[in-house]
Amino acid sequence: MASGSKKTDNSAEIDRLALALAKEPGSKVFISLAEEYGKAGRWEEAVVVLEDGLKTYPGFITAMVALGRAYEQVNQPVKAKVILEEAIKVSPDNLRAHRTLAKLYATQGAKDAAIRSCNAILAVNSQDQEALALRASLDHAVTKEHVSAPNQPTVDSEKPQADCPGGVSMSSVVGGTAQVIENDGDDHLAPIRQGFAECAEPVAAALSLGTQETSKTVVARLEQWLHLIQARRRDVSGLPQPVQKTSV
Repeated sequence: MASGSKKTDNSAEIDRLALALAKEPGSKVFISLAEEYGKAGRWEEAVVVLEDGLKTYPGFITAMVALGRAYEQVNQPVKAKVILEEAIKVSPDNLRAHRTLAKLYATQGAKDAAIRSCNAILAVNSQDQEALALRASLDHAVTKEHVSAPNQPTVDSEKPQADCPGGVSMSSVVGGTAQVIENDGDDHLAPIRQGFAECAEPVAAALSLGTQETSKTVVARLEQWLHLIQARRRDVSGLPQPVQKTSV
């Protein structure tokens, strides 16, 4: 994500710093040289200088942040994000690192992470206009996504579910009626009806949340009750049938 920073004619300063670094390869002058390369828009050369410098000074936060920005400028966002995330682990309040990370996250669609980086900047400088503008645009995008999100798929309440014996529909469970069979006055099925009534609330919650974990829990509970219904029906089918009164 190259931002195309303004180039400056600083070739004389670059030559001076390059000569100083050549005379003393282990010096920290490489930071100044990389900065001058960046001002001139020579980001590839800045990357080389910073990578070499970090071999001598591993963990040097200033160089790590500078290299992260240089990686961003030469369109290497993965490398930029990795080294900048390492930098903020050591220096959580590093504004330069968060500034570049916020842009990278936003470009990659990681809005929450971008907002966190903006908040880290604003915690130090609440009037930072760049961070304020970026966070405002991200907040607007997140709000818009929530408003335009499609509704959860609806359940055909009139169609009996395939795994429900007796054609019990989801609407009967969610509605709390749980009428597995018609109440013929025999109370031996009352515990089953009561159990389905107790299931109504969690089923409704699962449908409204639409989360996979909740749905699995509810499905497992329903399956237990359905197996109980089947067992009860087999028991009922084996009972003596009441004698039908016939009119003379």
